[in-house]
Amino acid sequence: MKEIIEQLLSAANLTQLLVIVLAAVTGVVAAHFIRAALARSALTGTHGLLARVLRGLGATSTALVALVVLLVARGLLALGGDRPDIIDTGIQLAAVLLGVRLGVYLLALAMGPRSWIARWESRLSLALWVVLGFALLGWFDFIESSLDAIDLIPGKKQFTLWSLIKGLVVVTLFIVVASLVSRAVESRVMKITGLALSTRVGISKFTYFFLLGLGVLIGINAAGVDLTALTVLTGAVGIGLGFGLQAIASNFVSGFVLLMDKSIKPGDVISFTGVTGTSTENFGWVQELRGRYVVVRDRDGVETLVPNQQLITNPVINWSYSDPRVRLKLPVRISYHDDPEVAMAVLVEAAHCNPRVLREPGPVSRLMHFGDSGIELELRFWIADPQEGVNNVRSDVNRSIWRAFRERGITIPVAQHDVRMVQLRGGGP
Repeated sequence: MKEIIEQLLSAANLTQLLVIVLAAVTGVVAAHFIRAALARSALTGTHGLLARVLRGLGATSTALVALVVLLVARGLLALGGDRPDIIDTGIQLAAVLLGVRLGVYLLALAMGPRSWIARWESRLSLALWVVLGFALLGWFDFIESSLDAIDLIPGKKQFTLWSLIKGLVVVTLFIVVASLVSRAVESRVMKITGLALSTRVGISKFTYFFLLGLGVLIGINAAGVDLTALTVLTGAVGIGLGFGLQAIASNFVSGFVLLMDKSIKPGDVISFTGVTGTSTENFGWVQELRGRYVVVRDRDGVETLVPNQQLITNPVINWSYSDPRVRLKLPVRISYHDDPEVAMAVLVEAAHCNPRVLREPGPVSRLMHFGDSGIELELRFWIADPQEGVNNVRSDVNRSIWRAFRERGITIPVAQHDVRMVQLRGGGP
């Protein structure tokens, strides 16, 4: 050990170590400016091939700049007759970092921006580089033997810390492979226009969860863990599903039921309320069907995550289930001094002024009953595009009714109550 320290503290080796440190600092600083320049560029905000190449350049810029600096320094030291052994090791480490960073970036690109690899891209690259760097420097065997000496479960069967880490790494690799395969299957299935959209989504989700579970089991088996030893764990998971995880399991099962019976699919216009009819409470579009919930986007741009179980157990109005046409009703009150026949004709005429109101079946007006403050009428009409909004049609037709009533002199009475004061004998009220 003393000889190794003396060799490292020699002038030539200290110079090479200083060059490696300077290369690393240069790479970090240069990468900062490169990423800042790419962030200001309009090309990186697109989804084309050039934008992906530029984002990949920003991700690998630290290792790339450091590698270039080390190669230049090695060439200068070689011209001076020195043996750049330490710089050669630094070049290998920089090349490994470049390869790992590029590989993780391509993997995150393949799995999509919402995947866990995309969120953990930098930290995952650093962890892989440290592991490969230790193997390159010859330190891996020492670390493996040290971790393998730590027994986590004392007993007949040995389960060391190294076995746990190796199992986690192998299972993670199998999960990544299963995710890539499921995404490839999903991209192909979603292009089959002969299948209904809900069926395509159901096949994609089933393939994803099946391959994910299969990848976990294969990974555990490949890590050297006996699957028969997981009987107790399986029983515990079953008890957890029966008690603590009951709601989560119910949401997953409800999600597959929604996919299979095609009652709700992406693009449908729904409103989930406790009443029936043309209620616009919680009105929105189904954006996405997930394993545990449904994403519903309302007209304000707010996305609500509705648990699948709620859509199964509660009444849901699907405005576009079989026929997109819906009938709307507008109650109108007129004075007893006005002719109800004229008012009813004016209501139909006002409905025809809106282009979204269907001509067939056409709008109709009905005299519902004679109220305390006036005659109660009702205008009924149909629209074929509820996804464009319902209350805006009501508002437009109400405005047309108001203008038509003012032109014809038809009044909308306000509820009034007369109070009579009766004088009792004796002078009291």
